[in-house]
Amino acid sequence: MKTVLITGCSSGYGLETARHFHAQGWNVVATMRTPREDVLPRSERLRVLALDVTQPDSIAAALAASGPVDVLVNNAGVGALGAFEATPMALARQVFETNTFGVMAMTQAVLPRMRARRSGVIVNVTSSVTLAPMPLVAVYTASKTAIQGFTASLAHELAEFDVRVKLVEPGYGPTTRFASNGPNPAALIPEAYAPFAERVFAAFTRPAAVTTEADVAEVVFRAANDTSGQLRFPAGPDAVALAAAGASAG
Repeated sequence: MKTVLITGCSSGYGLETARHFHAQGWNVVATMRTPREDVLPRSERLRVLALDVTQPDSIAAALAASGPVDVLVNNAGVGALGAFEATPMALARQVFETNTFGVMAMTQAVLPRMRARRSGVIVNVTSSVTLAPMPLVAVYTASKTAIQGFTASLAHELAEFDVRVKLVEPGYGPTTRFASNGPNPAALIPEAYAPFAERVFAAFTRPAAVTTEADVAEVVFRAANDTSGQLRFPAGPDAVALAAAGASAG
């Protein structure tokens, strides 16, 4: 029976991904900054552990408690919605600490065992903002785009040791806590940007298609089990459409 460790499981994509892997018969290590046992089913195959991906000691403790991991899903992330001009550099660094360096730190921590066993999969969850530019999320987009490049390069060097690396690119999920797990967007919209921001936010309320938590969970599971060499997995109808449009334009 395989074991998956998933970061950022308190809500949204991470929570649904933990449920999905468990339903498929896997051992699941669901990690959260503040553990909540009540959001997941009670099971001998499911453990909830504390993990802050920005803290080396927290990473080490979680991996020591989890034991051997067959699949790592780097899902934990924070949002940042607002005009870049008004975004403090301290906030930009905070976003990168979780979305970029946290992913790198978790990956580096599991690699020695995976390399030694010559088996394992790392699934990095990014965003459809890497597929098409979107306004008012410049810092967030930068943090996720960095992981796109990181993952593509890493996949080459780890193929030497039969360790697979995958990218899952979720679309816009209005039912997730993206906007609430970062600063209040209103604080990052200067008066000069207000008319533009109103148009952008209005467009958010009329999306042509959206991504659900189940969409992402199913694609993460597919990516974790994929042996075809495919790197990128758009998740959700809007992300699939953006990926197809980008491929045809290229």
